[in-house]
Amino acid sequence: MTASPVLELRNITKSFGDTLANESVSVALARGEVLALLGENGAGKTTLMSILFGHYTPDSGTVHVEGRELPHGKPRAAIRAGVGMVHQHFSLAANLTVLENVMTGTESLLRVKSDTRAARARLAEVSERFGLIVDPDARVGDLSVGEQQRVEILKALYNDARILILDEPTAVLTNIEAEMLFRTLRDMARQGLSLIFISHKLHEVLAAADRIVVLRGGKVVAERRAAETSKEELAELMVGRRVARPRRETATPGETVLEARNVRVSSAGGKGLSQVDFSLRAGEMLGIIGVSGNGQTALAHLVSGLVRHEEGDLILFGEPVRDPSVRAFIEAGVGRVPEDRNTEGAIGDMTIWENAVLERIWSPAFSRHGMIDRGAARQFAAEVIEAFDVRGGTPDKRIRLLSGGNMQKLILGRNLHEQPKILIAAQPTRGLDEGAIAAVHTRLLEARKSGAGVLLISEDLDEVLQLADRIQAIVKGRLSPPVAAEEADARMLGLMMAGDWQQTARDTGRGFDAV
Repeated sequence: MTASPVLELRNITKSFGDTLANESVSVALARGEVLALLGENGAGKTTLMSILFGHYTPDSGTVHVEGRELPHGKPRAAIRAGVGMVHQHFSLAANLTVLENVMTGTESLLRVKSDTRAARARLAEVSERFGLIVDPDARVGDLSVGEQQRVEILKALYNDARILILDEPTAVLTNIEAEMLFRTLRDMARQGLSLIFISHKLHEVLAAADRIVVLRGGKVVAERRAAETSKEELAELMVGRRVARPRRETATPGETVLEARNVRVSSAGGKGLSQVDFSLRAGEMLGIIGVSGNGQTALAHLVSGLVRHEEGDLILFGEPVRDPSVRAFIEAGVGRVPEDRNTEGAIGDMTIWENAVLERIWSPAFSRHGMIDRGAARQFAAEVIEAFDVRGGTPDKRIRLLSGGNMQKLILGRNLHEQPKILIAAQPTRGLDEGAIAAVHTRLLEARKSGAGVLLISEDLDEVLQLADRIQAIVKGRLSPPVAAEEADARMLGLMMAGDWQQTARDTGRGFDAV
């Protein structure tokens, strides 16, 4: 690292209406340094990086790259200065190849023909140098999430990025993919690249960063060397108070409320379900753990009434499901927290009150004679906002203006306010900070305690071990037999997620088949 910084943000201030997103924020980055920008959802991290990359114009303050001030609001100027950005939600064209995606925007529109030979050679050079190997002719839509992220990084490096910004880079990655990513980032830093990654995951920050800057309420509240701090200190700095995740208490489950027997669901890309068996009882939390892409989405859609099963039996409150629909499931008492809050859980340009009643707009509580009772809907939204601490939320505010954590709390709240008999929680804390995770976990355990059957579908081992009573692994569309949480540990669940159910059988003394 050099003494003079390669990047400086000086006294950046940015407001959105009455919301102050950044207040006089100053951050510097050295060559070859990995800097973590840590903070709660809504702390101002993404806004700050969007200003750096030219997506937003600050109200005041300046951005300097290698001593030269960048013009505000001009991403192309940032790219020319050597700044690259990898967004949390990938900006890739699924129907194009890796090479076509990487080349997009790099050539003049006046050019008659693309120089694909030179581009291919350049991509191969960058891929080999940084160990980001992806088939240049592969269709992006056919790649795994981890491979798609490599393509996003390659796009930035292809444009000669010397400063790389990664916004929540592990939000949709498995633990193994995240470890591989951070090894790659460390190698990049050793080769002279400077990196900023936005995160809320404390163990990743401590493992990957040289230095950590903590934002809270739009301000820099602390700066620490990674080797000189701890998860406990960082969590307290982020939230402003001590944070402890809740754990389940021993409970006696009631009757079976949801059951699948030898169920099969077809799905594009081979991510459906095959011979799935499980049962969920009232007052119990059943955890489904697995690596992304093994059928979790199909399972969540099945038990929410979104898809129909071709074989087997799905039994809801003792009755076989013949003609599934979302409305029928909701009327029966099933609430759902979808895995992607932005595409399945909310409509960004609608208001909070509209999103709060979206799944129950047909209910007599919110509509009369075909007309929406806006007063009742706004009142319901206000109650959810208050009861579930949806910060920065008012009934008439666009939901896209909420942070990810507060949007998730609203989605959870609109379901739990109705006291469902079954709650389907798919990846309920994906992309959330420590404070929001603790709040969501508390609500899930409260639902279990009140007698609801909770189906927790998650890729987070710690989350499942802390919350679930019984655990099943999903591998290639199949579910392992269940194990009691008291018998399980991270090693056993890792083997189950890998499909090694025979070793799990030896550990537990049960007769499991290998997947």
